[in-house]
Amino acid sequence: MANLERRARGVARVLVDEAAIQGRIRELAAGLDRRYQGEPPLMVGVLNGAVAFLTDLMRAMTVPVEIDFMAISSYGASTKSTGVVRILKDLNNEIEGRQLLVVEDIVDSGLTLDYLLDVLRRRNPAEIRVVALLKKEKPGAIEVQVDEIGFTIPDEFVVGYGLDYAGLYRNLPYIAVLDPSLIKS
Repeated sequence: MANLERRARGVARVLVDEAAIQGRIRELAAGLDRRYQGEPPLMVGVLNGAVAFLTDLMRAMTVPVEIDFMAISSYGASTKSTGVVRILKDLNNEIEGRQLLVVEDIVDSGLTLDYLLDVLRRRNPAEIRVVALLKKEKPGAIEVQVDEIGFTIPDEFVVGYGLDYAGLYRNLPYIAVLDPSLIKS
């Protein structure tokens, strides 16, 4: 299967294969099931990148959950953060007094997640926890709350399993390093 995975045009190399992702999701789900035995959490998926992760994570959980989505942007069409964070889509649900589980695809600079958590805290939820599929080892990244991490990865531009470059590659079932020759400055 690894040879077929590497055939995706634009992929320099596979960083985390599909089996490893699914195994880690089962581990994360088991821990979340233990944590949320009492009150079902509201899982807040950060669009668009976290859709695949949120879907597989909630299906692996056995406790009841609700879901909602926010869309936040600090990248635009670039591979580097612009430094300006915007809410593109807000939650449909009220969150005051709720148990929130923010589901994030990747924590890179920390800027976007820090902004999102600030916005959510001002709405007075009972608790906010964060689960991220990936966290980059990035020099200069800000310290931000991440309670559960699927994988820590090097500071490379990755695609697949919900992560994109210019809207493409989200459908890959694995996490891959994008061929640097494709990245436009």
